[in-house]
Amino acid sequence: MLIQTTFKPAWWLNNGHLQTMYSALLRKKLSLPELKRERLITPDKDFIDVDWYGESGQPLIILLHGLTGSSQSGYITGLQLKLLEQGFRSITLNFRGCSGESNHLAKCYHSGDTEDIHFLYQTLREREPDTPIAAVGFSLGGNVLLKWLGEQGSKLALFAAIAVSVPLVLNTCASKLDAGFSRLYRDNLLRELKRYIQLKLHHLEKLDNVHEAEKIRQLGDLSKINSFWQYDDRVVAKLHGFKNVHDYYQRSSSRQFLKSIAVPTLVIQARDDPFMTQDVLPDPDELSACVDLEITSGGGHVGFVAGQIPFKPHYWLEQRIPEFLKQQVNLASPESISSKLYKKPEALNKLKHYGK
Repeated sequence: MLIQTTFKPAWWLNNGHLQTMYSALLRKKLSLPELKRERLITPDKDFIDVDWYGESGQPLIILLHGLTGSSQSGYITGLQLKLLEQGFRSITLNFRGCSGESNHLAKCYHSGDTEDIHFLYQTLREREPDTPIAAVGFSLGGNVLLKWLGEQGSKLALFAAIAVSVPLVLNTCASKLDAGFSRLYRDNLLRELKRYIQLKLHHLEKLDNVHEAEKIRQLGDLSKINSFWQYDDRVVAKLHGFKNVHDYYQRSSSRQFLKSIAVPTLVIQARDDPFMTQDVLPDPDELSACVDLEITSGGGHVGFVAGQIPFKPHYWLEQRIPEFLKQQVNLASPESISSKLYKKPEALNKLKHYGK
């Protein structure tokens, strides 16, 4: 369902580029000293690092960052702080190689890789079968989240999900980043991705992991790559078993999964997002009954900066996201959630408490 938005862009950031760049470059970095890092060993014997924030016993929100981001990205730490103020704890999944240490396999992460979010979800559910859990994803993380929700359908015990600035149709977004001023973002992201691959190769060589290091060497010289079409064809498709870039984009774009989502989900998109065109926005008949689509006229890419006084920003997402989560945890039926969990009496009692 299409819903009306409350977002009004700051008048002093009156286009998508300003919204995007202010949030990415000028936002003050928050330090959350209470963050607790945990390393989880994945089924393929690699690892993911996750960062916890908040106290046990609170409803838990899984956070997914964007391309070349991490748990230290400003939009993640800012949201974690606001979530804690509203009674939620959070756990951020650092995609492989994004936590400050390269992972142990040639495998990286990409827009359609839902294995790690599902592994994390299963781990959390085994540990805390009675905890209300939701998930929030930004950009690439939003695409991963929506694809995972659609793949799993009614199998997930989540009370809500939110996806922001999602590249719903990957080939359209890749082409958009080849045009005009958007090439600035493309070049910066590609520079970071090439560095990511180079660091990974050095790390694998240091580990004397000859087999995995050779997979990286087989990618060849990446220095002349200047578009996502080239990078995704040369790197992502080859490392992750896709036939080519077209196969990767077709199978990994999340728009096709929206109809299968069974978790109450909010998708927030800006019409002036410089990472995509309005052609990626779905029609209402492409949404399941559980999906609300909130389209803003401004906001850029993971920007959504409001406020009347220049350089005194109000980050609207940090109000909108907790608002939706509180609404959904209050609306959630304890019985409907608990039917997908281990049926313990204390679990149902705790869910009833959160439903008040």
